Amino acid sequence: MDIESQKNHLKAYGITYWVLNKQLKVKWLLNYKGGSFLLPDTEAIQRECQIRGISFEILSNTKAESILEEISSPSQNMEAVVLEKAPKIAVYTPKGKLPWDDAVTMVLQYAEIPYETIYDEEVLNDGLLLFDWLHLHHEDFTGQYGKFYGAYRAASWYIEDKKKAESLAAKLGYAKVSEEKGAVALKIRDYVIGGGFMFAMCSATDSFDIALSAESIDICEPMFDGDGSDPGYQNKIDYNKTFAFSNYILERSPKVYEFSSIDMTSKRRIPKITDYFSLMEFSAKWDPIPTMLCQNHTALVKGFMGQTTSFNRDQIKSNVLVLGETKVNGEAKYIHGIKGKGFFTFYGGHDPEDYQHRVGDPKTELDLHPTSPGYRLILNNVLFPAARKKKQKT
Repeated sequence: MDIESQKNHLKAYGITYWVLNKQLKVKWLLNYKGGSFLLPDTEAIQRECQIRGISFEILSNTKAESILEEISSPSQNMEAVVLEKAPKIAVYTPKGKLPWDDAVTMVLQYAEIPYETIYDEEVLNDGLLLFDWLHLHHEDFTGQYGKFYGAYRAASWYIEDKKKAESLAAKLGYAKVSEEKGAVALKIRDYVIGGGFMFAMCSATDSFDIALSAESIDICEPMFDGDGSDPGYQNKIDYNKTFAFSNYILERSPKVYEFSSIDMTSKRRIPKITDYFSLMEFSAKWDPIPTMLCQNHTALVKGFMGQTTSFNRDQIKSNVLVLGETKVNGEAKYIHGIKGKGFFTFYGGHDPEDYQHRVGDPKTELDLHPTSPGYRLILNNVLFPAARKKKQKT
């Protein structure tokens, strides 16, 4: 999985998932040649790799043992993690959304990793319990329709989306979209606390935390929910309820395309040509989880924008790990944390291979980006729940 040897990094995750789905075990060789996968050697696996265009090397038992011995040496920052079970994957996304509307559904399809789509009705009826891993599509959990009001309130798609959201909320027994979305956020919170793995990108990251912190508080202006917001609502926000962020200031104006001070989009002063973020290095033997999530063939990844591009370092809780950062701008791009028995990862930006994705832009063709480091980070998270949990020393 290093930069020289692998022709299609993204599909390599798909073949690994395919092997796990056959009830076979895989070893993920953290920090060995870009985070390589040690698969069983069968004709079927070799043939499948050839069909999918994945580079692979056949090892003798002696060579494999030699590599594992090298990895186990205390002097090497490497580790072999056993992957045991293909996780069952859910993508939280509205009905009718096309796969290329979202980077995760796009890369899951490209890598040939199966997933199911669910939305509010399934979440509120405890449908999440059937899944090991959940991705949140670019959702607005605050009930403000993505803060698109300023630029798109007269657009037919905006009017139609608003009607659909109001109709669904009413069907599910809620007077307002904001109340219904808040209830969905609480269900997702409980899923993670109970042991689920949750991955979110772009506006699903900060709007999720904001919804949790504004439980039972009206932060929506009349054009969103038909009545005024609670007076002085900023002072009522409870940061203890959030996963990742604290001490942020909400954006009150409905005409500003922003939720809060968490996002760094409008504060960035980085030209596109120099917009990169660096992945942090962790101890593979002592910190296998963040090491797993940062596996890549480069430590420097191209930046990309979104409604929520990156996160203000000063507003990230101290118990949350920063996995990727742009130091020059004081921003975090990729963060991870533990909540209860579960885990969450937040990744800023919309599409790792579309720098400034705009409404109506053509879809990204991943056939043109089979070695994308930015997309690899998404797939690290997909395989993460398959890892065998080591017993902690007591």
